[in-house]
Amino acid sequence: MADVKGMPSWVLIGDLVGSRRSADRLGTHDLLVRVLAEVNEASARAGRTDGALQITAGDEFQGTFPSLGAAVATTLWVRTALLPDADVRCGIGFGHVLVLQEAPRVEDGPGWWAARSAIEAVAADAARAALHGLRTRYAVAPESEAEHRRIGRGPDPAAVNAALMVRDHLISQLSSRSLSVLRGLLAGQTQKDIARDLGISPSAVSQRVRSDGLAVLVAADELLGGLG
Repeated sequence: MADVKGMPSWVLIGDLVGSRRSADRLGTHDLLVRVLAEVNEASARAGRTDGALQITAGDEFQGTFPSLGAAVATTLWVRTALLPDADVRCGIGFGHVLVLQEAPRVEDGPGWWAARSAIEAVAADAARAALHGLRTRYAVAPESEAEHRRIGRGPDPAAVNAALMVRDHLISQLSSRSLSVLRGLLAGQTQKDIARDLGISPSAVSQRVRSDGLAVLVAADELLGGLG
């Protein structure tokens, strides 16, 4: 019997960008599988077992999260883990989730519809040359807007999307080496450890951190990750 969760959820829909044009379609899919497994393992270590990311069809994946911050942080983790070999777009939605079936679990409802509208909107934005680096968007289901305001479940979506636009643009400008440095910083490594792992000098790492705004991206991730 269908049931509606007592509280709305934050749900995420993601898919690979341009995967159909990939010269190594199977390799790209295997990379996605490996990255999602790493994300799910990290979530389990953190004590979060709800909403593990699952591939649903082709290169599309989905998951449910306990907070907006957790969903936003996951989009950054997945994207930086895939780049530069592949890229991903994500839509995050807030709203009630309808459980259509428990085993295997099948969900629907306003939260998922909002996530779908978000991913379609960011794909349309990225089709414009000036916005080609955008990959992430957040939307609140119209049916849940009143409750979103009443119970204070997160900030204004416009503010979140403004931050996501800037974050996505900065990441899209990074070189492969700078992406490697960013991944290390997000994992909590020191600049010295990152330099050792990459076989470069600590000063080279420090220069990239300053010139490419990597410390800003890490600080922004910490703030966004704390959103309720």
